[in-house]
Amino acid sequence: MTSIALQELPWGQVWGQDDAIAQLQAAAADPALLAHAWLITGPPGSGRSTIATAFAAALIADPGDETAMRQVIAGTHPDLTTLRAEGVIISIKDARALVERSYFAPSLGRHRVIVMEDADRMVERTSNVLLKALEEPPDQTIWILCAPSDADLLPTIRSRVRTLRLREPEVADVARLIVERTGVDPAVAEQSARLAQRHIGMAQRLATDDVSRARRAETLAASLGVRGVGDAVETAARIVQLATDDAKALTAERDESERTGLLRTLGIAPGGPVPPAVRGQVNALEEEQKRRATRSLRDGIDRVLTDLESMYRDTLMLQLGRGGDLINLELTAELTTLAAAWTPERTLTVLDQIALTRTHLQGNAAPALALESLLITVASGRTP
Repeated sequence: MTSIALQELPWGQVWGQDDAIAQLQAAAADPALLAHAWLITGPPGSGRSTIATAFAAALIADPGDETAMRQVIAGTHPDLTTLRAEGVIISIKDARALVERSYFAPSLGRHRVIVMEDADRMVERTSNVLLKALEEPPDQTIWILCAPSDADLLPTIRSRVRTLRLREPEVADVARLIVERTGVDPAVAEQSARLAQRHIGMAQRLATDDVSRARRAETLAASLGVRGVGDAVETAARIVQLATDDAKALTAERDESERTGLLRTLGIAPGGPVPPAVRGQVNALEEEQKRRATRSLRDGIDRVLTDLESMYRDTLMLQLGRGGDLINLELTAELTTLAAAWTPERTLTVLDQIALTRTHLQGNAAPALALESLLITVASGRTP
């Protein structure tokens, strides 16, 4: 499945992308093949960030310099700058800081590499900040942008990058990887890979976290039970609460670790009062964590929409006589009943409303109201 060469640094953590790795290895070794800006695209969970980091290590470190490669992979090398969108969008301030950093000459490595994860979270004004830097970067600076699709970026950005598309793994491949990584039962791994729709990170979480699996099951069951406006309002509130709990579970440990580390750096004992002179630093961290929590909640709601989309997609497949490739096999009986009760046109209306709900949430609509509108459509078969 994975060749011996791919086990070597820096590619050992990249899985299932042999063709992409070969292209990037060739580019890192031959200046004639190396573009100054790259866009790595692939569905969620395909490993965009992992392969971007491996490529950065190959660009920065001399061949065979394992110490430098490990520093890049750990995110501690001075010639690597990585932006992960902690908020709902990437701010102009963050983009300008990246552009400024891109004009520094490499201090230790062969190149300076700027990695922008979630490049699809840039609004147009932010994208415009990057244009000149992408068009005329210094000779030793390489940009690597990551996004689900090149369509998620402005044409002006796409025209200045070389696009590398990652392949989407099969359910069986993801299941095998989860078993190798975690040792879970193969049946649990297969179910998790299928329900996560081949998203490696989400599949691993479902396979190893009973609470996550239970929240997903509760969300789908509640949606199937919506019969009117009252149910829609109640279920929307419950889904938001489940997504909030999920977001807190994902961020709580990291938030506490960051706060403890900052207080330790400032010389403040655990449980001790924060002196006024350093309160601003603590407040700044808390504000950053709030922005991250908002994004985590939005991402959680988006995962709910993905799960609902999979359920109504299965319903449509049953209506079209193509029930042999269902995502939610555990709900076959319920979805067969639903498929018989609805027309395909009604199912398509619900699927369209899910897509519209996602668009509204990207525009900062209130999650509860957006979900209420969606669930009213589920109950009635008509858009509100």
